[in-house]
Amino acid sequence: MTPDELAQALNAPLQLDVQQIAQFERDGFIQLRQVLPAELLKHYGAAITARTLALNTQTAPLEARSTYDRAFLQVMNLWEHDAAVREFVLGRRLAHIAAQLLQVRGVRLYHDQALYKEPGGGITPAHADQYYWPLASDRTVTAWVPLQSTPLQMGPLGFYARSQSVEFGRDLGISDESEARITANMARHGFEFRCEPFDLGDVSFHLGWTFHKAGANRSDTARAVMTLIYMDADMRLAPALNDVQRNDWAQWCPGAEPGQPIDTPKNPLLWAG
Repeated sequence: MTPDELAQALNAPLQLDVQQIAQFERDGFIQLRQVLPAELLKHYGAAITARTLALNTQTAPLEARSTYDRAFLQVMNLWEHDAAVREFVLGRRLAHIAAQLLQVRGVRLYHDQALYKEPGGGITPAHADQYYWPLASDRTVTAWVPLQSTPLQMGPLGFYARSQSVEFGRDLGISDESEARITANMARHGFEFRCEPFDLGDVSFHLGWTFHKAGANRSDTARAVMTLIYMDADMRLAPALNDVQRNDWAQWCPGAEPGQPIDTPKNPLLWAG
């Protein structure tokens, strides 16, 4: 693809139908097929991988890590460190999808996050992302973008359908405890766990309070994923409830004040309808 073709594919709007939006509202997630061209993902995936490896600080062997650290290597806000990654993260196509799913006038970036589950990497314990975020409403969504085809043996993301309104487990960070307690509660109350392979080009979107998890990577290849966290363009900062939320406030929206709209240089407006 030429530079112009890459830009067009990254920024071309994708209009969802009413059934897809209703499905997301009901289930708290949706897996969309062939959202981005494979050639585009290979191009930007190379830049994302190179920058992730350059910025990664995790050097301990898998067997010496905690359950959390065995789940994946993670590097955040890559868009601030690489011009090609910046193009990808600021792309309007995924942002437009996010705004439609959230049913808001526009979306801002909260932050991006590369998640690389190494060969032999462990499970990602059950959790809800918004435990970590000092945000005043539930109008947040994460786009989960695999950078290769991701069969079940690589540990694709799976979701507990319709779990976004469940209060139990919202106070648990990613841990052995969250995996045990949330999984047991989901089973006790009959929430269906859905996990499907991803072809290259497929993208899933899930709400901040939708419980989800991923299996271990039983392949000999890293499961490379880029995630983009979007929030309502009018999102306000909430008072931090724990140390991780205080840290998120300082890292991802410095200068924002509790009760006020989050409008900082780190939170650019990516779509406005």
